[in-house]
Amino acid sequence: MKTDAEVNRLDLIDLLSDRHNMVRRISGNAWNEANEIKISSSEWYILARIYRKQPTISSVTKSVDISRQAIHKFIKNLAAKGLVEIHNVENNKKEKWIQLTDLGEECYEKNEVLKDELEKRIAETIGQDKIDTLKVILKSDWGI
Repeated sequence: MKTDAEVNRLDLIDLLSDRHNMVRRISGNAWNEANEIKISSSEWYILARIYRKQPTISSVTKSVDISRQAIHKFIKNLAAKGLVEIHNVENNKKEKWIQLTDLGEECYEKNEVLKDELEKRIAETIGQDKIDTLKVILKSDWGI
């Protein structure tokens, strides 16, 4: 039998996961319905790690919870869509670095506007004060 604390902890994790999946789905659908270039949630996740940076592919792989093989596949897909450019690292035949193209930056910034609009819709329903509190909680050190 689980204690109340164990049940509440599981509820929190499930609630966070459910809400995360819901807002990612809504956000992704909003983009994909309004734009010709279809971008998956995993691709957005990678684009966010690249935006205004020039990371190596290996550093992107270390910063996300996606397999190395999947990262390479997503990056190739993003390059085929014209959203990223892949470059060789000087004096290193194995390592490559990536950056967003102008189109990639434009798409990323347009998607940020869509996410801001979704956040405003949520704030209209639950209140800006709760959004602000939630952000403080999510940004705080959870000791884990």
